[in-house]
Amino acid sequence: FVTTDKQSKEKADILKAVGAEVIVCPTNVLPEDPRSYYSVAARLAKEIPNSCHMNQYDNLANRQAHYESTGPEIWQQTDGKVTHLVCTAGTGGTITGTAMYLKEKNPNIKIWAIDVYGSLLTKYFRTGEIDMNEVKPYISEGFGEDFVPKNYDMRFIDHFEQVTDRDGAVMARKLAKEEGLFCGYSAGSCLQGLLQLKAQLKKDDLVVCILHDHGSRYVGKIYNDQWMMERGFLEVKTIRDMVSARGAKKLISVEPTHTVADCVELMKKYDIEQIPIMKEGEPIGAISQQGLFKKVFDDPVLKNATVTQVMEPAFPVAPFDTAAEKLRLYITKENGAVMAKDEAGNYHIITKYDVIAALGN
Repeated sequence: FVTTDKQSKEKADILKAVGAEVIVCPTNVLPEDPRSYYSVAARLAKEIPNSCHMNQYDNLANRQAHYESTGPEIWQQTDGKVTHLVCTAGTGGTITGTAMYLKEKNPNIKIWAIDVYGSLLTKYFRTGEIDMNEVKPYISEGFGEDFVPKNYDMRFIDHFEQVTDRDGAVMARKLAKEEGLFCGYSAGSCLQGLLQLKAQLKKDDLVVCILHDHGSRYVGKIYNDQWMMERGFLEVKTIRDMVSARGAKKLISVEPTHTVADCVELMKKYDIEQIPIMKEGEPIGAISQQGLFKKVFDDPVLKNATVTQVMEPAFPVAPFDTAAEKLRLYITKENGAVMAKDEAGNYHIITKYDVIAALGN
């Protein structure tokens, strides 16, 4: 099996598990380059005895299969009421074959192809020109092309819509989280493309989206937070964002002269578990509900003591723009909060509950 170096590792692993030899080729070369996966597949088909070059791009059996199966299935399952078909555009087999059948049944059915920025298909559809200046590296998998496969017959497609790498990935995650549909990258792009075109739909339209792939092939990519953040696809929440979301709340703190009883009252009044001890505007220690409980339980007289007699180490101070995901380096089992100073010089406290709330939204 010949593939490219941008395809997910999970896809290659699945193929290897069922006995295939997987040959990985560079993505960013022209189709006619001998190193491209198109050229390598064609060469291997000639060199390996009794081999079969499936060539899903130019083998018209691809679109014929969808003409004979996918098209009739959609028509029957919608009782002929389908008004729009939305499908990502890659080899052209699914969208062209399905469209050929549906247009035979009802020429008024709209066929919307979803493409990715960096692919030349959209401009080719609009102008008939194969413009290699349109071709740029993109991250999306399973659709978009740097040439026009023979499976395409643009007469059966009504519109091409392009979607960014980021929007497709974010929408795939949204599908999984909100709808329980654990789908692949192109599924997110398909739905995102539809949402970009929703203004063209009427109340009684019946839209069919084809979601091609399963999410298990992308757990190391779009379903991996680190992968998403490295590419700028996830909105990274920082201490600044968490403080802003809380509104104008003052820092609840005590000074060295305050008593343990004062701390207990503040914890009860504001429903908090962590209180910094401040001296001349700077943190010198901390009081935690857990640590305080243990000390007072062992020695009840301590409730009248000053906080300096029971204080714990000061909460660590992190930069104000520290990402929420990195706060696990500061907030531990022993240390339940972190502090940060804003541009005005004011300190703010962030607890594990703030972080959980930020990451959960």
